[in-house]
Amino acid sequence: MRNIRMTIAYDGTNFHGWQRQQNAITVQEVLEETLSTVLKAPTAVVGAGRTDAGVHAKTYTCNFKTDCAIPAEKVPFALNALLPEGITVLDATEADADFHARFSAIGKHYRYRILNSRHPDPFEGRYAFFYPQELDIQKMQTAAKDLLGTHDFSAFCSAGATTKTSVRTIYQAEVVKSGDLITIDLYGNGFLYNMVRIITGTLIYIGNGKLPADCIPQLIAEQKRKESGITVPPQGLFFMEAYYEQESAPDSFRNFDSDHSLLRPVASEQVE
Repeated sequence: MRNIRMTIAYDGTNFHGWQRQQNAITVQEVLEETLSTVLKAPTAVVGAGRTDAGVHAKTYTCNFKTDCAIPAEKVPFALNALLPEGITVLDATEADADFHARFSAIGKHYRYRILNSRHPDPFEGRYAFFYPQELDIQKMQTAAKDLLGTHDFSAFCSAGATTKTSVRTIYQAEVVKSGDLITIDLYGNGFLYNMVRIITGTLIYIGNGKLPADCIPQLIAEQKRKESGITVPPQGLFFMEAYYEQESAPDSFRNFDSDHSLLRPVASEQVE
């Protein structure tokens, strides 16, 4: 049995997230049905993590097992000829038998995009959260540094999460403004349900003065979701990449803990 690793990208606007659901169209469902047609056999696909309805993925890793003899490098061409607009297979390679897109990951990178301008942009509406009120970018940058480290992030998790623990490690947090666009990049060993969107909402509240710039440590300590910021809409969120043992992780991952003792996949992760 071969194990094929794929890299895909998708526009989440018209999909109800990654994971299969009974009454909604999802990326996993469409990908599995298309693969089953190409391989002429029912084929299950494992993804790097869940994404919520409307969330996008820039470089998303998944894998599947097959007895089909089609060369891995031919798989993207076969799938892209049949996949609907919004999903593209970027790459496919042979992987070790024990490779698992979810459990083999040592960390993930998410990005949230905010259009901070006086007027909306018709070309950014699907890929950024329009926020016209002025934001203090320096306060947001200062506050983001307090997210670094291993903490219980209960204050940044929506109700309904099914994870066994709310403890996660954030290795790198960046807030950058270029023109009217603010990007928030978070790198960690795992993320809770809506965690990135709530952190972003909290940073927005810090940027507009609704919360003080030094509030993050207190929010983490008190573990009360109601004290944090809003859950921002999904369209500004991108799953950027998952990192694996055999690949070069960002410097922030390697420098955070030299023996990689914290670089472990979160087995029961329910993310954005």
